[in-house]
Amino acid sequence: MENQMKKIVMFLAVVTASVAYAFSPDTTVWLAKPARSFIESTPLGNGRLGAMDFGGIEEERVALNEDSLWSGSVQEADRTNAAAALPEIRRLLLEGKNAEAEKLVNHNFTCAGRGSANGHPGEVPYGSYQVLGDLWLKFAYADTNEATGYRRELDLATATEHTEFLRGGVKFTRDIFVSAPDQVIVMRLMADKPGRLDFEAMLDRPERFQTEAVGNNELLMTGAMTNGAGGEGVKYAARLRVLNTGGKVSAAAGKIFVSGADEVVLFVSAATDYERFAKMSCRDVAAAARKDLAAAVKKDFAQLLAAHTADYQTYFNRVKLELAATNSDISAKSTPERIAAKDLANDPSLAVLYFNFGRYLLISSSRPGGMPANLQGLWADTVSPPWGADYHLNVNIQMIYWPAEVCNLTELNEPLFAYIESLQAPGAKTAKDYYGAHGWVAHVLANAWGFTSPGESAAWGLTPSDAAWLCHHLWEHWQFTGDREFLKRAYPVLRGSAEFFSDTLIEEPSHHWLVTAPANSPENAFTMTNGQTAHVCLGPTLDNQLLRFLFGACCEAADVLGVDKEFAAGLKAKRDRLPPTRIASDGRVMEWLEEYKEPEPTHRHVSHLWGLYPGTEISTTATPALAAAARKSLDVRGDKSTGWATAFRMAMWARLHDGDRTFKLLENLLQPAGGRGTDYVGAGGGTYPNLFDAHPPFQIDGNFGGTAAMAEMLVQSQAGEIELLPALPSAWPTGKVSGLRARGGYEVGIKWQGGRLVSVAIRNVSGDGACKVRYGRKVVELKLQKGEQRNLDAGLQ
Repeated sequence: MENQMKKIVMFLAVVTASVAYAFSPDTTVWLAKPARSFIESTPLGNGRLGAMDFGGIEEERVALNEDSLWSGSVQEADRTNAAAALPEIRRLLLEGKNAEAEKLVNHNFTCAGRGSANGHPGEVPYGSYQVLGDLWLKFAYADTNEATGYRRELDLATATEHTEFLRGGVKFTRDIFVSAPDQVIVMRLMADKPGRLDFEAMLDRPERFQTEAVGNNELLMTGAMTNGAGGEGVKYAARLRVLNTGGKVSAAAGKIFVSGADEVVLFVSAATDYERFAKMSCRDVAAAARKDLAAAVKKDFAQLLAAHTADYQTYFNRVKLELAATNSDISAKSTPERIAAKDLANDPSLAVLYFNFGRYLLISSSRPGGMPANLQGLWADTVSPPWGADYHLNVNIQMIYWPAEVCNLTELNEPLFAYIESLQAPGAKTAKDYYGAHGWVAHVLANAWGFTSPGESAAWGLTPSDAAWLCHHLWEHWQFTGDREFLKRAYPVLRGSAEFFSDTLIEEPSHHWLVTAPANSPENAFTMTNGQTAHVCLGPTLDNQLLRFLFGACCEAADVLGVDKEFAAGLKAKRDRLPPTRIASDGRVMEWLEEYKEPEPTHRHVSHLWGLYPGTEISTTATPALAAAARKSLDVRGDKSTGWATAFRMAMWARLHDGDRTFKLLENLLQPAGGRGTDYVGAGGGTYPNLFDAHPPFQIDGNFGGTAAMAEMLVQSQAGEIELLPALPSAWPTGKVSGLRARGGYEVGIKWQGGRLVSVAIRNVSGDGACKVRYGRKVVELKLQKGEQRNLDAGLQ
């Protein structure tokens, strides 16, 4: 009897130690049933380790990820004879024979072998990001009753997930988080009556694995990816440790068996031997996973949770957006129900939730020392995710990092910066092999192995300006932070990219402009006067805008650092000869050097408007005619598109200061996704039940693009001044935001009511002290010491 009483007391202590969850429609993503598929599961991550919880009752699945688990290997993807074909390709283009030039590109100027665009990417050296494996929990219950009261919540404020349901008079709960301080996935299972936890646990994956028991409470899963060339590639190890309170635990035949437990805590650790630019790799993967696990299990659940929450909130709590409260009858509904309602105007909290979800995803998928977030961020549940979940460079990886600066997550850029630096060496080889040029280059396809060759088709793979677009992120970091040491680090990358284009520009005959050749306007086609459809061209507008930026940034950086005066002078001269952004006879911005007809006027890419966003050469004030042409271009492109393309349009409308049109695009972005199959036209674009963006299929860049565009609605700073509420929609008459960042090194907080500014707080984080603040036509100049904050009223007084 005494032992029984002790057990009950211990059990009650465990129950009262449950995690406290505060529901908020702004920060809670919740679902009322277990996930039937990946797009209903819950994403968690610490930048390196990821988990997708399906929340099953009879059988629980947690898809596991490690950010460097790639198949494939370094490959010789450059064609050895490519440069020899370049003069003929250019001759044909200069003579207007684009279709003939395109055939020659396909035969001589694409990559050697295959990239990831078609087939099973794991079968080729290019490789693919892959699921690490699955944690399976198969439960045995004392009754056969159906579960009731099911609720699965992701709390964005703490990066924790809580699941609960009732069965047979017992309340079962599960809590999951992925700890960056302790580098483990932690899952706690509880029941409100003692001895009710009975299950078996397994680790597996679709292929290339073996699982063995280690002692009586641990599993070790090991294996190696294919290198795509008939051998082994990246090696990995994952460990599961089970710690129980009450009951019994045993292990056999690659499984762990738990019976009669009151509480169980599961720990998962993982490691790979990937050894390129990411800094968390190791050679003995089993030992590395064991080390992380051994350290974590010495701490109790509360300690682990506290460290995880504190670490995560150093990022998440920097920014806070508040809009008018949603009616509780609406906000209390599950997230899929709120999405399905298509009533964003009456559910402003859903917009805030989406904004916060984008910040959450970036914090969870990109941390210093790790890999950059890929097309699926950190999360995959197969060995063959769409497009290999790689690093497409013609908008996608860039869009993933658009929120980083403006949403005060600047450190999370570090994996991208390290990745860009890692492309210089292979990119220098590609520059020489294809163009006979100095410097470095990269095209649309990019992976974990330094792939920089053109893609496998002339229709989409020939975008050398993607390297310049990557450099824009380096420059933006300098613009936002003023970090001179970073500029010293970034300058060789900028210079190398500029050197490549300086070597490769050619003169076109009509206006004697300097243009790229050959090139694509990303993934788009045009119709020649002879009726032929072509993709390969001279100097598309995107390239001209990007090179204007790149050459200008390189010259400015050289001046700041006091280096390369002669090189900078040469760049300036060539910059002056780049084709200007022009307006066609129909009033739209021209996408190509000629006014070609478009086979697909509503194409998903809007690359020729890069100068509007994320670039700065098109604005409503400095270039009103171009802004009007950009508006007409967007009107013709249309508001219906793929998820990421909708987010891109949304940011552009924000730059055009059209808040209501931007809001309309946000409504489109948050419409229920139409399907999971690949759709390039965009009929199914939108949002999945778990808030993941739908291309479709799932592609995470739209989540980040939407978050960045919402920030652009509230603060812009690209024109040399901090502009307040530049694209405030009528649907958001009241609200406040704090912590957004502006170029020049400033932090901004804004309050508004009735659609008008009430107050603003400007804090100098790292600026030189002088800044302009604009609200409508009112402008004030401030001088602030570092660390100083100035509070202004609606009149900017």
